[in-house]
Amino acid sequence: MTSLHADEAFLDHYHFTHDPFGSRVPGFKFFPAQRKPVLGQLHHLARYSQLLLVVSGPDGSGKTLLRQALVASTNKQAVQSVVVSARGASDPASILRQVAQGLQVQRPELPAILAQVGQLALTGQEVYVLVDDAEDLSDAALTSLLSLAVGNADGRPHVFLFADSQLLPRLEHVAAGDECFHVIELQPYGEDETREYLAQRLEGAGQGIEVFSDDQVADIHEQSAGWPGVINQVARESLVDAMSAQRGAASRGGFSFSLPRKHLLALAVVAIGVMAAWLMQGRVVEDVDAPVIAQLPLGDAPPPAVITEPATAATSAVAPAIQFEGANQPLPLPLVGEAQPVIREPLAQAAGLSDAEEADASGAADIAPEPAVSVNVPVAPVVTEPAKVAPPVAPPVVKPVAPVAAAAPPPAKPQAPAAAAKPAATGDWYAAQVGSRYTLQILGARLESGAQAFVKANGADYRYFKKQHQGKPLYVVTYGSFATRDAAQAALRTLPAKVQAGKPWPRNFAGIQQEIAQAR
Repeated sequence: MTSLHADEAFLDHYHFTHDPFGSRVPGFKFFPAQRKPVLGQLHHLARYSQLLLVVSGPDGSGKTLLRQALVASTNKQAVQSVVVSARGASDPASILRQVAQGLQVQRPELPAILAQVGQLALTGQEVYVLVDDAEDLSDAALTSLLSLAVGNADGRPHVFLFADSQLLPRLEHVAAGDECFHVIELQPYGEDETREYLAQRLEGAGQGIEVFSDDQVADIHEQSAGWPGVINQVARESLVDAMSAQRGAASRGGFSFSLPRKHLLALAVVAIGVMAAWLMQGRVVEDVDAPVIAQLPLGDAPPPAVITEPATAATSAVAPAIQFEGANQPLPLPLVGEAQPVIREPLAQAAGLSDAEEADASGAADIAPEPAVSVNVPVAPVVTEPAKVAPPVAPPVVKPVAPVAAAAPPPAKPQAPAAAAKPAATGDWYAAQVGSRYTLQILGARLESGAQAFVKANGADYRYFKKQHQGKPLYVVTYGSFATRDAAQAALRTLPAKVQAGKPWPRNFAGIQQEIAQAR
Protein backbone atom coordinates (compact mmCIF):
# COMPACT_ATOMS: atom_id res chain seq x y z
CA MET A 1 0.00 0.00 0.00
CA THR A 2 1.42 3.38 -0.98
CA SER A 3 1.74 6.12 1.62
CA LEU A 4 -1.09 8.01 -0.12
CA HIS A 5 -3.43 5.04 0.15
CA ALA A 6 -2.26 4.40 3.71
CA ASP A 7 -3.09 7.96 4.74
CA GLU A 8 -6.45 7.77 2.97
CA ALA A 9 -7.25 4.46 4.67
CA PHE A 10 -6.31 5.95 8.06
CA LEU A 11 -8.60 8.95 7.58
CA ASP A 12 -11.43 6.82 6.17
CA HIS A 13 -11.21 4.24 8.97
CA TYR A 14 -11.65 6.82 11.73
CA HIS A 15 -13.70 9.31 9.68
CA PHE A 16 -11.18 12.10 10.26
CA THR A 17 -11.46 15.28 8.20
CA HIS A 18 -7.65 15.51 8.36
CA ASP A 19 -4.78 13.89 10.23
CA PRO A 20 -5.32 15.16 13.80
CA PHE A 21 -1.71 14.52 14.74
CA GLY A 22 0.00 16.12 11.77
CA SER A 23 2.90 18.51 12.41
CA ARG A 24 1.06 21.50 10.97
CA VAL A 25 -2.68 21.46 11.65
CA PRO A 26 -4.50 24.59 10.41
CA GLY A 27 -6.15 26.60 13.15
CA PHE A 28 -4.94 24.38 16.00
CA LYS A 29 -4.27 26.33 19.21
CA PHE A 30 -3.70 24.61 22.52
CA PHE A 31 -2.33 26.46 25.48
CA PRO A 32 -2.50 24.57 28.79
CA ALA A 33 -2.74 26.28 32.15
CA GLN A 34 0.93 25.66 33.01
CA ARG A 35 2.08 27.64 29.93
CA LYS A 36 0.09 30.77 30.78
CA PRO A 37 2.47 31.82 33.58
CA VAL A 38 5.38 31.30 31.16
CA LEU A 39 3.73 33.62 28.66
CA GLY A 40 3.16 36.22 31.36
CA GLN A 41 6.79 35.90 32.45
CA LEU A 42 7.98 36.56 28.89
CA HIS A 43 5.89 39.73 28.65
CA HIS A 44 7.17 40.88 32.07
CA LEU A 45 10.84 40.28 31.22
CA ALA A 46 10.46 41.95 27.82
CA ARG A 47 9.18 45.04 29.58
CA TYR A 48 11.57 45.26 32.51
CA SER A 49 14.67 43.17 31.66
CA GLN A 50 17.62 44.25 29.54
CA LEU A 51 18.70 40.67 28.83
CA LEU A 52 18.29 38.42 25.81
CA LEU A 53 15.56 35.86 26.60
CA VAL A 54 15.89 32.13 25.78
CA VAL A 55 12.93 29.70 25.76
CA SER A 56 14.40 26.19 26.02
CA GLY A 57 12.92 22.72 25.65
CA PRO A 58 13.45 19.45 23.74
CA ASP A 59 12.23 18.93 20.20
CA GLY A 60 8.42 18.82 20.19
CA SER A 61 8.04 20.62 23.54
CA GLY A 62 5.80 23.39 22.15
CA LYS A 63 8.32 26.20 21.68
CA THR A 64 6.88 27.33 18.36
CA LEU A 65 3.37 27.33 19.81
CA LEU A 66 4.57 29.54 22.68
CA ARG A 67 6.23 31.89 20.20
CA GLN A 68 2.97 32.16 18.26
CA ALA A 69 1.08 32.89 21.49
CA LEU A 70 3.60 35.57 22.43
CA VAL A 71 3.15 37.35 19.09
CA ALA A 72 -0.64 36.99 19.19
CA SER A 73 -0.92 38.38 22.73
CA THR A 74 1.10 41.55 22.13
CA ASN A 75 -0.50 44.93 21.55
CA LYS A 76 -0.05 45.42 17.82
CA GLN A 77 -0.14 49.19 18.18
CA ALA A 78 2.63 49.16 20.81
CA VAL A 79 4.81 46.27 19.59
CA GLN A 80 6.20 45.40 16.16
CA SER A 81 7.17 41.71 16.04
CA VAL A 82 9.80 40.39 13.62
CA VAL A 83 9.90 36.57 13.34
CA VAL A 84 13.19 35.07 12.10
CA SER A 85 14.00 31.43 11.27
CA ALA A 86 17.53 30.13 11.77
CA ARG A 87 16.86 26.95 9.78
CA GLY A 88 18.90 27.22 6.57
CA ALA A 89 19.99 30.77 7.41
CA SER A 90 22.25 30.51 10.44
CA ASP A 91 25.02 32.98 9.59
CA PRO A 92 25.03 36.62 10.86
CA ALA A 93 24.38 38.16 7.43
CA SER A 94 21.27 36.00 6.84
CA ILE A 95 19.86 36.72 10.30
CA LEU A 96 20.41 40.49 10.07
CA ARG A 97 18.93 40.46 6.54
CA GLN A 98 15.70 38.94 7.85
CA VAL A 99 15.52 41.47 10.70
CA ALA A 100 16.17 44.36 8.32
CA GLN A 101 13.41 43.16 5.96
CA GLY A 102 10.96 42.91 8.85
CA LEU A 103 11.73 46.49 9.90
CA GLN A 104 11.91 47.77 6.28
CA VAL A 105 15.56 48.83 6.63
CA GLN A 106 17.53 49.19 3.41
CA ARG A 107 20.95 48.18 4.78
CA PRO A 108 21.07 44.84 6.71
CA GLU A 109 23.63 46.12 9.20
CA LEU A 110 23.50 46.40 12.97
CA PRO A 111 23.76 50.25 13.19
CA ALA A 112 21.01 50.77 10.59
CA ILE A 113 18.72 48.29 12.34
CA LEU A 114 19.26 49.92 15.77
CA ALA A 115 18.62 53.36 14.25
CA GLN A 116 15.22 52.14 12.95
CA VAL A 117 14.44 50.65 16.37
CA GLY A 118 15.11 54.09 17.89
CA GLN A 119 12.81 55.80 15.38
CA LEU A 120 9.99 53.39 16.22
CA ALA A 121 10.55 54.00 19.94
CA LEU A 122 9.89 57.71 19.36
CA THR A 123 6.45 56.80 18.00
CA GLY A 124 5.73 54.62 21.07
CA GLN A 125 6.49 51.25 19.43
CA GLU A 126 8.80 48.55 20.79
CA VAL A 127 10.45 45.89 18.62
CA TYR A 128 10.39 42.15 19.37
CA VAL A 129 12.85 39.97 17.41
CA LEU A 130 11.83 36.30 17.77
CA VAL A 131 14.19 33.61 16.42
CA ASP A 132 12.80 30.10 15.80
CA ASP A 133 15.10 27.03 15.65
CA ALA A 134 17.85 29.06 17.33
CA GLU A 135 19.89 25.91 18.02
CA ASP A 136 20.91 26.10 14.33
CA LEU A 137 22.57 29.52 14.77
CA SER A 138 26.30 29.73 14.30
CA ASP A 139 28.43 31.19 17.12
CA ALA A 140 28.96 34.32 15.03
CA ALA A 141 25.20 34.75 14.61
CA LEU A 142 24.73 34.32 18.38
CA THR A 143 27.29 37.08 18.95
CA SER A 144 25.39 39.40 16.56
CA LEU A 145 22.08 38.74 18.34
CA LEU A 146 23.63 39.39 21.76
CA SER A 147 24.89 42.71 20.43
CA LEU A 148 21.44 43.46 18.99
CA ALA A 149 19.85 42.75 22.38
CA VAL A 150 22.26 45.10 24.17
CA GLY A 151 21.46 47.89 21.67
CA ASN A 152 22.97 51.40 21.73
CA ALA A 153 21.94 54.96 22.37
CA ASP A 154 19.59 54.91 19.37
CA GLY A 155 17.49 51.97 20.53
CA ARG A 156 17.29 48.43 21.90
CA PRO A 157 14.98 45.67 20.66
CA HIS A 158 13.83 42.70 22.77
CA VAL A 159 15.41 39.51 21.41
CA PHE A 160 13.88 36.06 22.07
CA LEU A 161 15.54 32.78 21.13
CA PHE A 162 13.40 29.60 20.94
CA ALA A 163 15.83 26.68 20.99
CA ASP A 164 16.61 23.15 22.13
CA SER A 165 18.53 22.76 25.38
CA GLN A 166 21.73 22.02 23.43
CA LEU A 167 22.06 25.74 22.65
CA LEU A 168 22.66 26.77 26.27
CA PRO A 169 26.30 25.60 26.65
CA ARG A 170 27.22 27.30 23.38
CA LEU A 171 25.48 30.52 24.41
CA GLU A 172 27.34 30.53 27.74
CA HIS A 173 30.61 30.09 25.84
CA VAL A 174 29.80 33.02 23.52
CA ALA A 175 28.78 35.22 26.46
CA ALA A 176 32.16 34.48 28.11
CA GLY A 177 30.69 34.48 31.62
CA ASP A 178 28.77 37.76 31.25
CA GLU A 179 25.21 37.82 32.54
CA CYS A 180 23.55 38.80 29.27
CA PHE A 181 20.71 36.30 28.81
CA HIS A 182 17.90 34.73 30.83
CA VAL A 183 16.62 31.14 30.30
CA ILE A 184 13.04 29.88 30.69
CA GLU A 185 12.81 26.08 30.47
CA LEU A 186 9.49 24.55 29.39
CA GLN A 187 7.94 21.70 31.39
CA PRO A 188 6.10 18.65 29.98
CA TYR A 189 2.31 18.22 30.20
CA GLY A 190 0.69 16.31 33.05
CA GLU A 191 -1.64 13.42 32.26
CA ASP A 192 -4.75 15.62 32.45
CA GLU A 193 -3.13 18.11 30.09
CA THR A 194 -2.20 15.26 27.75
CA ARG A 195 -5.85 14.15 27.69
CA GLU A 196 -6.99 17.73 27.04
CA TYR A 197 -4.41 18.10 24.27
CA LEU A 198 -5.53 14.86 22.58
CA ALA A 199 -9.20 15.86 22.88
CA GLN A 200 -8.60 19.20 21.16
CA ARG A 201 -6.57 17.58 18.39
CA LEU A 202 -9.30 14.99 17.74
CA GLU A 203 -12.10 17.54 17.94
CA GLY A 204 -10.47 19.57 15.19
CA ALA A 205 -10.52 16.45 12.97
CA GLY A 206 -14.22 15.73 13.64
CA GLN A 207 -13.88 13.15 16.45
CA GLY A 208 -13.61 13.05 20.25
CA ILE A 209 -11.39 11.71 22.99
CA GLU A 210 -13.57 8.55 23.04
CA VAL A 211 -11.43 7.29 20.14
CA PHE A 212 -8.96 6.36 22.89
CA SER A 213 -9.68 4.35 26.02
CA ASP A 214 -8.49 5.60 29.42
CA ASP A 215 -5.71 3.01 29.36
CA GLN A 216 -4.58 4.17 25.93
CA VAL A 217 -4.46 7.81 27.07
CA ALA A 218 -2.37 6.82 30.11
CA ASP A 219 -0.04 4.78 27.89
CA ILE A 220 0.36 7.66 25.40
CA HIS A 221 1.24 10.03 28.26
CA GLU A 222 3.77 7.59 29.69
CA GLN A 223 5.51 6.91 26.37
CA SER A 224 5.62 10.60 25.36
CA ALA A 225 6.69 11.85 28.81
CA GLY A 226 4.16 14.64 28.30
CA TRP A 227 5.92 16.41 25.40
CA PRO A 228 3.32 17.42 22.77
CA GLY A 229 5.41 16.55 19.70
CA VAL A 230 5.95 13.01 20.97
CA ILE A 231 2.28 12.79 22.02
CA ASN A 232 1.34 13.32 18.37
CA GLN A 233 3.66 10.54 17.21
CA VAL A 234 2.63 7.98 19.84
CA ALA A 235 -1.10 8.73 19.47
CA ARG A 236 -1.02 8.28 15.70
CA GLU A 237 0.93 5.02 16.01
CA SER A 238 -1.62 3.78 18.55
CA LEU A 239 -4.51 4.44 16.16
CA VAL A 240 -2.69 2.87 13.20
CA ASP A 241 -1.90 -0.25 15.25
CA ALA A 242 -5.53 -0.58 16.33
CA MET A 243 -6.72 -0.15 12.73
CA SER A 244 -4.26 -2.76 11.46
CA ALA A 245 -5.29 -5.23 14.18
CA GLN A 246 -8.98 -4.88 13.32
CA ARG A 247 -8.38 -5.19 9.58
CA GLY A 248 -6.12 -8.18 10.16
CA ALA A 249 -8.83 -9.89 12.22
CA ALA A 250 -11.38 -9.16 9.49
CA SER A 251 -9.10 -10.51 6.76
CA ARG A 252 -8.71 -13.84 8.59
CA GLY A 253 -12.44 -14.34 8.18
CA GLY A 254 -12.44 -13.64 4.44
CA PHE A 255 -10.87 -11.67 1.67
CA SER A 256 -9.48 -8.24 2.46
CA PHE A 257 -8.48 -5.45 0.13
CA SER A 258 -6.13 -2.59 0.94
CA LEU A 259 -8.55 0.04 -0.30
CA PRO A 260 -10.81 2.47 1.57
CA ARG A 261 -14.28 1.17 2.39
CA LYS A 262 -16.09 3.56 0.05
CA HIS A 263 -14.00 2.27 -2.86
CA LEU A 264 -14.66 -1.36 -1.92
CA LEU A 265 -18.41 -0.72 -1.76
CA ALA A 266 -18.35 0.87 -5.20
CA LEU A 267 -16.41 -2.07 -6.63
CA ALA A 268 -18.83 -4.51 -4.99
CA VAL A 269 -21.87 -2.80 -6.53
CA VAL A 270 -20.25 -2.80 -10.00
CA ALA A 271 -19.25 -6.48 -9.68
CA ILE A 272 -22.75 -7.51 -8.62
CA GLY A 273 -24.28 -5.62 -11.54
CA VAL A 274 -21.93 -7.34 -13.99
CA MET A 275 -22.68 -10.75 -12.45
CA ALA A 276 -26.43 -10.16 -12.68
CA ALA A 277 -26.18 -9.17 -16.36
CA TRP A 278 -24.04 -12.23 -17.09
CA LEU A 279 -26.47 -14.58 -15.37
CA MET A 280 -29.44 -13.09 -17.24
CA GLN A 281 -27.67 -13.29 -20.58
CA GLY A 282 -26.60 -16.88 -20.00
CA ARG A 283 -30.15 -17.97 -19.06
CA VAL A 284 -31.73 -16.46 -22.20
CA VAL A 285 -29.22 -18.06 -24.56
CA GLU A 286 -29.70 -21.44 -22.91
CA ASP A 287 -33.49 -21.28 -23.15
CA VAL A 288 -33.66 -20.19 -26.81
CA ASP A 289 -30.90 -22.31 -28.30
CA ALA A 290 -31.78 -25.65 -26.70
CA PRO A 291 -33.85 -27.73 -29.18
CA VAL A 292 -37.15 -29.15 -27.90
CA ILE A 293 -38.08 -32.66 -29.16
CA ALA A 294 -41.71 -33.89 -29.06
CA GLN A 295 -42.07 -37.66 -29.83
CA LEU A 296 -45.29 -39.46 -30.83
CA PRO A 297 -46.11 -43.18 -30.27
CA LEU A 298 -44.80 -45.70 -32.78
CA GLY A 299 -47.15 -46.94 -35.50
CA ASP A 300 -48.86 -45.28 -38.40
CA ALA A 301 -48.67 -41.84 -36.84
CA PRO A 302 -46.57 -39.13 -38.52
CA PRO A 303 -42.89 -38.99 -37.57
CA PRO A 304 -41.91 -36.70 -34.71
CA ALA A 305 -41.21 -33.10 -35.47
CA VAL A 306 -38.05 -31.44 -34.24
CA ILE A 307 -38.28 -27.70 -33.64
CA THR A 308 -34.99 -25.89 -33.62
CA GLU A 309 -36.28 -22.33 -34.27
CA PRO A 310 -39.32 -20.38 -33.06
CA ALA A 311 -42.47 -21.20 -35.08
CA THR A 312 -43.91 -18.69 -37.53
CA ALA A 313 -47.13 -16.83 -36.89
CA ALA A 314 -49.01 -19.16 -39.26
CA THR A 315 -48.16 -22.34 -37.45
CA SER A 316 -48.46 -20.80 -33.99
CA ALA A 317 -52.17 -20.25 -34.55
CA VAL A 318 -52.88 -24.00 -34.55
CA ALA A 319 -50.05 -25.54 -32.58
CA PRO A 320 -50.04 -26.11 -28.84
CA ALA A 321 -47.21 -24.43 -26.94
CA ILE A 322 -44.39 -25.82 -24.86
CA GLN A 323 -43.59 -23.57 -21.88
CA PHE A 324 -40.63 -23.74 -19.53
CA GLU A 325 -41.86 -24.53 -16.07
CA GLY A 326 -41.07 -21.77 -13.64
CA ALA A 327 -40.38 -19.25 -16.42
CA ASN A 328 -42.74 -16.76 -14.80
CA GLN A 329 -40.64 -16.71 -11.63
CA PRO A 330 -37.90 -14.09 -11.09
CA LEU A 331 -34.34 -15.24 -11.51
CA PRO A 332 -32.71 -15.34 -8.05
CA LEU A 333 -29.75 -13.04 -7.56
CA PRO A 334 -27.31 -12.70 -4.65
CA LEU A 335 -28.98 -11.19 -1.59
CA VAL A 336 -27.34 -7.82 -2.05
CA GLY A 337 -30.15 -5.64 -0.79
CA GLU A 338 -30.38 -7.51 2.50
CA ALA A 339 -26.86 -6.60 3.61
CA GLN A 340 -26.98 -3.94 6.30
CA PRO A 341 -23.49 -2.95 7.41
CA VAL A 342 -23.19 -1.49 10.88
CA ILE A 343 -20.53 0.78 12.29
CA ARG A 344 -19.09 0.06 15.70
CA GLU A 345 -17.72 2.69 18.08
CA PRO A 346 -15.25 4.09 18.70
CA LEU A 347 -13.36 3.11 15.57
CA ALA A 348 -16.00 4.26 13.08
CA GLN A 349 -16.95 7.69 14.14
CA ALA A 350 -18.08 10.24 11.62
CA ALA A 351 -16.50 13.62 11.07
CA GLY A 352 -18.40 16.46 12.64
CA LEU A 353 -20.74 14.38 14.86
CA SER A 354 -22.16 16.11 17.91
CA ASP A 355 -20.09 15.25 20.98
CA ALA A 356 -17.84 13.46 18.49
CA GLU A 357 -19.43 10.21 19.64
CA GLU A 358 -21.21 8.61 16.68
CA ALA A 359 -20.38 6.35 13.76
CA ASP A 360 -21.12 6.68 10.09
CA ALA A 361 -21.77 4.02 7.45
CA SER A 362 -22.74 3.77 3.81
CA GLY A 363 -25.41 1.09 3.17
CA ALA A 364 -24.91 -1.34 0.30
CA ALA A 365 -26.87 -0.60 -2.88
CA ASP A 366 -30.27 -2.33 -3.05
CA ILE A 367 -30.63 -4.20 -6.38
CA ALA A 368 -33.97 -5.75 -7.26
CA PRO A 369 -33.82 -9.06 -9.18
CA GLU A 370 -34.97 -8.97 -12.78
CA PRO A 371 -37.64 -11.43 -14.00
CA ALA A 372 -36.52 -14.43 -16.03
CA VAL A 373 -37.34 -14.65 -19.75
CA SER A 374 -40.11 -17.03 -20.82
CA VAL A 375 -39.98 -18.61 -24.29
CA ASN A 376 -43.00 -20.41 -25.81
CA VAL A 377 -42.04 -22.86 -28.61
CA PRO A 378 -44.85 -24.50 -30.63
CA VAL A 379 -44.58 -28.13 -31.88
CA ALA A 380 -46.50 -30.25 -34.37
CA PRO A 381 -50.15 -31.10 -33.59
CA VAL A 382 -50.73 -34.08 -31.33
CA VAL A 383 -52.82 -36.98 -32.76
CA THR A 384 -55.33 -39.29 -31.12
CA GLU A 385 -53.17 -40.36 -28.20
CA PRO A 386 -51.40 -38.14 -25.64
CA ALA A 387 -47.87 -37.22 -26.58
CA LYS A 388 -44.92 -38.74 -24.81
CA VAL A 389 -42.30 -36.17 -24.09
CA ALA A 390 -38.71 -37.18 -24.69
CA PRO A 391 -36.11 -36.09 -22.15
CA PRO A 392 -35.07 -32.52 -23.02
CA VAL A 393 -31.59 -31.66 -24.03
CA ALA A 394 -31.66 -28.46 -21.95
CA PRO A 395 -32.37 -28.40 -18.17
CA PRO A 396 -35.86 -26.74 -18.30
CA VAL A 397 -38.90 -29.05 -17.78
CA VAL A 398 -41.23 -29.41 -20.82
CA LYS A 399 -45.01 -29.89 -20.44
CA PRO A 400 -48.11 -29.22 -22.64
CA VAL A 401 -49.97 -25.98 -21.99
CA ALA A 402 -52.83 -24.05 -23.55
CA PRO A 403 -52.47 -22.80 -27.15
CA VAL A 404 -50.55 -19.57 -27.67
CA ALA A 405 -53.78 -17.86 -28.76
CA ALA A 406 -54.58 -17.56 -25.07
CA ALA A 407 -52.75 -14.81 -23.21
CA ALA A 408 -49.70 -16.03 -21.31
CA PRO A 409 -49.92 -15.52 -17.54
CA PRO A 410 -48.13 -12.35 -16.39
CA PRO A 411 -44.89 -12.72 -14.38
CA ALA A 412 -45.52 -13.23 -10.70
CA LYS A 413 -45.18 -10.02 -8.72
CA PRO A 414 -42.51 -10.08 -6.02
CA GLN A 415 -44.00 -10.20 -2.59
CA ALA A 416 -43.98 -6.94 -0.68
CA PRO A 417 -41.41 -6.87 2.13
CA ALA A 418 -42.74 -7.53 5.56
CA ALA A 419 -43.44 -4.48 7.64
CA ALA A 420 -40.45 -3.36 9.68
CA ALA A 421 -40.54 -4.31 13.31
CA LYS A 422 -41.31 -1.59 15.78
CA PRO A 423 -38.28 0.01 17.42
CA ALA A 424 -36.91 -1.89 20.37
CA ALA A 425 -36.89 1.40 22.26
CA THR A 426 -38.30 4.81 21.53
CA GLY A 427 -37.23 8.28 22.53
CA ASP A 428 -39.62 8.01 25.49
CA TRP A 429 -37.40 5.46 27.23
CA TYR A 430 -34.31 7.60 26.75
CA ALA A 431 -36.21 10.75 27.79
CA ALA A 432 -37.23 9.04 31.03
CA GLN A 433 -33.59 8.42 32.01
CA VAL A 434 -31.75 10.79 34.36
CA GLY A 435 -29.27 12.80 32.30
CA SER A 436 -26.36 12.05 34.66
CA ARG A 437 -26.74 8.27 34.24
CA TYR A 438 -24.68 6.33 31.71
CA THR A 439 -25.28 3.74 29.01
CA LEU A 440 -22.92 1.78 26.74
CA GLN A 441 -22.97 2.80 23.09
CA ILE A 442 -22.55 -0.36 21.01
CA LEU A 443 -22.84 0.59 17.35
CA GLY A 444 -24.56 2.82 14.79
CA ALA A 445 -26.29 1.79 11.55
CA ARG A 446 -27.61 3.73 8.58
CA LEU A 447 -30.54 1.31 8.13
CA GLU A 448 -33.04 0.91 10.94
CA SER A 449 -33.44 -2.77 10.14
CA GLY A 450 -29.78 -3.28 11.00
CA ALA A 451 -30.26 -1.84 14.49
CA GLN A 452 -33.49 -3.83 14.92
CA ALA A 453 -31.79 -7.08 13.91
CA PHE A 454 -28.96 -6.52 16.38
CA VAL A 455 -31.36 -5.73 19.23
CA LYS A 456 -33.53 -8.75 18.42
CA ALA A 457 -30.51 -11.05 18.35
CA ASN A 458 -28.96 -9.83 21.62
CA GLY A 459 -31.81 -9.25 24.09
CA ALA A 460 -34.09 -6.75 25.78
CA ASP A 461 -31.27 -4.81 27.49
CA TYR A 462 -30.27 -3.47 24.06
CA ARG A 463 -32.20 -0.48 22.69
CA TYR A 464 -31.67 2.02 19.97
CA PHE A 465 -32.54 5.61 19.18
CA LYS A 466 -32.63 7.72 16.04
CA LYS A 467 -30.50 10.81 15.43
CA GLN A 468 -29.54 12.92 12.43
CA HIS A 469 -26.06 12.89 10.97
CA GLN A 470 -25.10 14.84 7.83
CA GLY A 471 -28.80 15.21 6.98
CA LYS A 472 -29.47 11.47 7.16
CA PRO A 473 -30.90 9.30 9.96
CA LEU A 474 -28.50 7.21 12.04
CA TYR A 475 -29.73 4.44 14.37
CA VAL A 476 -27.58 4.05 17.48
CA VAL A 477 -27.74 0.88 19.62
CA THR A 478 -27.10 1.16 23.39
CA TYR A 479 -26.95 -1.26 26.28
CA GLY A 480 -28.35 -0.76 29.78
CA SER A 481 -28.63 2.17 32.19
CA PHE A 482 -25.98 2.68 34.88
CA ALA A 483 -25.63 5.14 37.76
CA THR A 484 -21.98 6.00 37.08
CA ARG A 485 -19.37 5.80 34.35
CA ASP A 486 -17.42 3.23 36.40
CA ALA A 487 -20.50 1.02 36.64
CA ALA A 488 -20.92 1.19 32.88
CA GLN A 489 -17.24 0.29 32.40
CA ALA A 490 -17.67 -2.70 34.71
CA ALA A 491 -20.74 -3.87 32.77
CA LEU A 492 -18.81 -3.56 29.53
CA ARG A 493 -16.50 -6.37 30.62
CA THR A 494 -19.50 -8.71 31.04
CA LEU A 495 -20.70 -8.31 27.45
CA PRO A 496 -20.19 -11.12 24.91
CA ALA A 497 -16.81 -11.16 23.23
CA LYS A 498 -18.31 -10.37 19.82
CA VAL A 499 -19.91 -7.22 21.25
CA GLN A 500 -16.76 -6.18 23.11
CA ALA A 501 -14.82 -6.52 19.86
CA GLY A 502 -16.62 -3.43 18.57
CA LYS A 503 -15.11 -1.30 21.39
CA PRO A 504 -18.30 -0.14 23.18
CA TRP A 505 -17.87 2.97 25.31
CA PRO A 506 -19.83 4.79 28.05
CA ARG A 507 -21.75 7.99 27.47
CA ASN A 508 -24.33 9.85 29.53
CA PHE A 509 -28.02 10.16 28.72
CA ALA A 510 -27.93 13.97 28.65
CA GLY A 511 -26.06 13.94 25.34
CA ILE A 512 -28.35 11.26 23.89
CA GLN A 513 -31.48 13.17 24.89
CA GLN A 514 -30.12 16.27 23.18
CA GLU A 515 -29.46 14.35 19.95
CA ILE A 516 -32.95 12.80 19.98
CA ALA A 517 -34.49 16.25 20.40
CA GLN A 518 -32.45 17.63 17.49
CA ALA A 519 -33.57 14.75 15.24
CA ARG A 520 -37.28 15.52 15.70
